[in-house]
Amino acid sequence: MNMSDLSGKTIILGSRSPQRRELLERLYPEARIEILPPDDPEELSFDRIHSLEGIHQQIQRISRLKNETVARQCKGQKYDYLLTADTVIVVEPTNNHYLVLGQPPEMDYAATVKFWFGNYYLGKSHQAISAVTIRNRNQKNFETLVTTTVQMQQASSALVDWYLQTDEPRGKAGGYAIQGLGNLFVSQISGSLSNVVGLPMFETQELFERAADQTAG
Repeated sequence: MNMSDLSGKTIILGSRSPQRRELLERLYPEARIEILPPDDPEELSFDRIHSLEGIHQQIQRISRLKNETVARQCKGQKYDYLLTADTVIVVEPTNNHYLVLGQPPEMDYAATVKFWFGNYYLGKSHQAISAVTIRNRNQKNFETLVTTTVQMQQASSALVDWYLQTDEPRGKAGGYAIQGLGNLFVSQISGSLSNVVGLPMFETQELFERAADQTAG
């Protein structure tokens, strides 16, 4: 299957993320994509999960539950594919003890993000992990898990303060946007760049191909 084979298909994107929508629209015609976020914004927590394996399992569970929720919402509505995903930033403050950094709290978010940069990011590497779930019209699920390692360089506290003043980190998972000014701090990326933004494009396309092969006929 090539990308043009999906040009006439209906794809439901179960996400509120504008970045995820933009990435999907780079793969497929905007007119064929319908946005239908889960009606329940609450997600499972990572608060007591500090192993990498546990984080992998939880993020896959979150993406799968989103998919099931949206599938219930559009019951009776015809579609060819239903896509959901979730992306987290994972740091390792101590050996084999991992933390998931979500969106910084709205109250005094700048102090939180500055702490993250000073203690978890600058001069260190962290991981962006995405789980993607695609349901085809036969109601069969296909899943993938993608990890990208991001290395940040050392930077001055003044540069971090300047970045916070741009207000770009507000509402961003992990407190920075690699597709924006946050890229100033990045020295190396190992893996998919679009994965850090919110949707690993190559791996998502491969997942569509697997789902299409199971739908044919």
